[in-house]
Amino acid sequence: MKHGKKYSEAAKLVDRATFYETADAIALVKKTATAKFDETVEVHIRTGCDGRHAEQQIRGAVVLPNGTGKTVKVLVFAKGDKVTEAESAGADYVGGEELIPKIQNDGWLDFDVVVATPDMMGVVGRLGKVLGPKGLMPNPKAGTVTMDVTKAVNDIKAGKIEYRLDKANIVHVPIGKASFSEEKLTENFNALMDAIVKAKPSSLKGQYLKSITLTTTMGPGVKVSVAKF
Repeated sequence: MKHGKKYSEAAKLVDRATFYETADAIALVKKTATAKFDETVEVHIRTGCDGRHAEQQIRGAVVLPNGTGKTVKVLVFAKGDKVTEAESAGADYVGGEELIPKIQNDGWLDFDVVVATPDMMGVVGRLGKVLGPKGLMPNPKAGTVTMDVTKAVNDIKAGKIEYRLDKANIVHVPIGKASFSEEKLTENFNALMDAIVKAKPSSLKGQYLKSITLTTTMGPGVKVSVAKF
């Protein structure tokens, strides 16, 4: 894969053989963000889990203390007084049954997170084929199936992110923007790692965290030492 000049220049700053301490890695990642837009800083965590076994699946959510720097659009499936509650909490879209054809037939997906009250999951379940592959299906573990829609919407707007294993048993999560201060990125990174460490499956034998890499949208990867985790 051929990389552009900016990427090559940025890559020269990174020693691929070095596992950096968190603070050094974050400082370096900020230096490698050379794109014309405000790049997202991402964490990629390779685990020793085997996601094919249900008890080794890692899935959950964490509120990043400094948010992600992204405006998140929230869709809430609710009925009755929960509709008003969701609207008051600041949900971007609120509805029920009538949204099914709009999403299924018209391909409407102008939202980033879906929240549903438990009594609406029968309706939302019909959208499984559309929402599932996009990682948008509400899930109790992520706090997106709940009667407390106010808390769910507030948390998401405040910078709550979901983490889960992909097919290669890696977790990919954004922790902010390159324009964030090193201190803010470090706080977000530590909050995420605390949650990931606590999520370690009890049935797992062997090493849990195999590697941690920090990267920006367009930049090279910076390896973080896993020793302290």
